[in-house]
Amino acid sequence: MGPDGICGRVLKACADQLAPVFTDIFNLSLTLGIVPSSFKRSTIVPVPKKPRPSDLNDYRPVALTSVVMKCFEKLVRDFITSSLPASTDPLQFAYRHNRSTDDAIAHLLHTTLTHLDEGRGNYVKMLFVDYSSAFNTIIPSLLTTKLGDLGLHTSLCDWISNFLTDRPQSVRVGNCASSTLTLSTGAPQGCVLSPLLYSLYTYDCTATSSSNTIVKFADDTVVVGLISDNDERAYLEEIKHLENWCQENNLLLNVSKTKELIVDCSKKQERHYQPVRISGTTVERVDSFRYLGVHISQDLSWSRHTSSLAKKARQRLYHLRRLRDFRLPSKVLRNFYTCTIESILTGNITVWFGNSTKQDRQALQRVVRSAERITHSELPDLQTTYYKRCQTKARKIVKDPTHPNNRLFSLLRSGRRFRSLKAKTERLKRSFFPQAIRALNQGN
Repeated sequence: MGPDGICGRVLKACADQLAPVFTDIFNLSLTLGIVPSSFKRSTIVPVPKKPRPSDLNDYRPVALTSVVMKCFEKLVRDFITSSLPASTDPLQFAYRHNRSTDDAIAHLLHTTLTHLDEGRGNYVKMLFVDYSSAFNTIIPSLLTTKLGDLGLHTSLCDWISNFLTDRPQSVRVGNCASSTLTLSTGAPQGCVLSPLLYSLYTYDCTATSSSNTIVKFADDTVVVGLISDNDERAYLEEIKHLENWCQENNLLLNVSKTKELIVDCSKKQERHYQPVRISGTTVERVDSFRYLGVHISQDLSWSRHTSSLAKKARQRLYHLRRLRDFRLPSKVLRNFYTCTIESILTGNITVWFGNSTKQDRQALQRVVRSAERITHSELPDLQTTYYKRCQTKARKIVKDPTHPNNRLFSLLRSGRRFRSLKAKTERLKRSFFPQAIRALNQGN
């Protein structure tokens, strides 16, 4: 329920009576380019980002807004999405049809593995960028200019500008509420339109060199530098360009949370990597980073990630045993397993399972077998799940010509099988795209 006190249940129960009224209000709002102030009012609830927050930055300010306005925003969002060119910001994998965290990670890893496969002396630098309150720093006037450049009508741009300005909001913690403050900067987290507006605000944040790639999932941004012959100049210039772009667009880089990961599989050469400095501060270099729920290690092994999954899944087994002790039906136990344990074990499975070791897979499969004994039923093994999801994901990419990885799936002259990707190393052969092509060919 939002600040206006109108709950979704009322709107659903009285839809036939209220629909004509809200239709007139919505149309008038779009015509005038003005959003009613009651629709813009929001209550900010701080939500901890981690179990034990120690700083204000450890909280995410989630806005509770009018349910009526959320319905309105969905209509506007769908219209904007249908009006945008399909080629807009192809490496932004969030808030788009047929895109997910799997796609972002798979693209990142394939770019990395392909470069490493091309030459022994090659290595890859990844800069995992963190922004401070990214959504809250959007400048409405700058956003509307970019929306106009993308071809949106002026009247809609004016409506969006009005939507983002003069927003009254207060903060609520428990039963305590602050006084109301009116803001004209940022897109509140919790609004339906905010994620899309942010992605459009950053659509022009792209790589300036062919040896670099910028992969984005909402505000989770990775600058990938493909280094050859120890020449890091293009990568360092890319970071400098990103820093300048952030200054021009009012985005603040959080250097303390920005990390650099180096993937270098050349064991014979000793290198002296150049440090990355942002605003005079050296970026910390790490040997592993958790990106979109997946632990990426500098040697591209998955033991750390699978260990984390196994530990988390085993903790959930306790609750499954407790439900069994209450003599719940086997069907209920299986549903609980699927929702709370299998979802952990198979999260982003298409990007890491292929290159995981036999020991890692066995450790995860032991959790599945334990669940089978508890539920007294047969559960799908991880290998089968991985194979099916590779096929499903690959088919979706093949059917989507706008997908940035669609080009990797090319048919042979027969028109029945796909061309295998060239790969010298086992790491690349066992990664998602070669495995997905193999799965499609076996299924044909």
